[in-house]
Amino acid sequence: MGLQQLLDDLFGRDLPVAIECYDGSRVGPIDPPATVRVNNPAGIHRIITGRANELAFARAYVAGEIDVEGDIFAVIALRDRFDRPHISLSLLRNAAAAIGVSNVRSLLRVRPPGPPPEEVKLHGRLHGKARDAAAISAHYDVSNAFYELFLGPSMTYSCAVFEHEDDPLDRAQWSKYDLICRKLDLREGKRLLDIGCGWGGMVLHAARNYGVQAVGVTISTEQYEYARKRIVDAGLSDQVEIRLEDYRDVHDGPYDAISSIGMFEHVGERRLATYMNQAMRLLAPRGRFLNHAITRPLGSEPGIVPGGFVSRYVFPDGELLELGQIISGMHEAGFEVRHSETLREHYDRTLRHWVSNLEARWDEAVADVGIARARIWRLYMAGSALAFAANEIQVHQVLAVRPDGGKSGMPLRPDW
Repeated sequence: MGLQQLLDDLFGRDLPVAIECYDGSRVGPIDPPATVRVNNPAGIHRIITGRANELAFARAYVAGEIDVEGDIFAVIALRDRFDRPHISLSLLRNAAAAIGVSNVRSLLRVRPPGPPPEEVKLHGRLHGKARDAAAISAHYDVSNAFYELFLGPSMTYSCAVFEHEDDPLDRAQWSKYDLICRKLDLREGKRLLDIGCGWGGMVLHAARNYGVQAVGVTISTEQYEYARKRIVDAGLSDQVEIRLEDYRDVHDGPYDAISSIGMFEHVGERRLATYMNQAMRLLAPRGRFLNHAITRPLGSEPGIVPGGFVSRYVFPDGELLELGQIISGMHEAGFEVRHSETLREHYDRTLRHWVSNLEARWDEAVADVGIARARIWRLYMAGSALAFAANEIQVHQVLAVRPDGGKSGMPLRPDW
């Protein structure tokens, strides 16, 4: 009686997915797109004492206290329904009975399970170099092989650009890099800096297809080693240099163009001026700067909630700024902003490709990084896709130029 009544109280009977408990209790349709299985009393305890919020469910999933079988998007789509559930006294009584304690007071006294060990804890000054390096390592130094399982051969961990709805992921990533190269007016002999170069995709594309001399900087050791080998294997060592270096330590300008693709989310609002001023210092007059970053709508809640699932397990210290803040930061550094566009729907599609790839190679992923970490990435990527689809978060490419008097070097109309 306890568990069945608890499910009814907490979730209701009109769910589009099924929820099953370890004692056979169940709510939801007969043939659901997805089933959430609660495996043990620890899962019930964590969810109830965590007020059934997003972090409580995420921790239970990462810890293996609940499983998600089938369409994870259908499960995550229920998050708003349980955003602030009413935890009544009768619900607490049923929860107490379900986990084998005598009364509600005893339930609240029993310490819930601790957070899974994959939760990231950082120390030091926020967005100082040492703490930033630790934050980057926590996310990107997981395993190159793991990332390759879902990113595919392009090893590109940012929003793709789908020229056609049926474009394969690798083609769409090629289109994204090529769009950026054209926006930056890259040509043979020009010098490019890619801030946060990842596994080297942008500098590789720019050198191979546009003949530039390129420098890519990253503070991830795994990315650095992978990107260096990739450049050597491509026979482009005379055109491309990969450095294990913080963007704040680059001093060998001027560059004709600077790209920053999916790195800005790690900068933080308090370092916005530092970031923009550094780009301005490194850029030649009439040089172009393209910032490609996830953003949040004006006046919205933080896209990465401090203390939430994504900040604790995925992007520690990550911050999403509003588009207006980015443009204002560029203006204050002396840039002239020339063009902005959103690629929000493209990121939804990109993430769905990544989730599909990860699920298709699930056993390999678990063997490489463990089931808890594989679950973290599955959950955050599916949740992010839904957030982009709902316009809860956005992604923008903003193109700016370092003016040379009144001359920008830009065409009268965009030619990309």
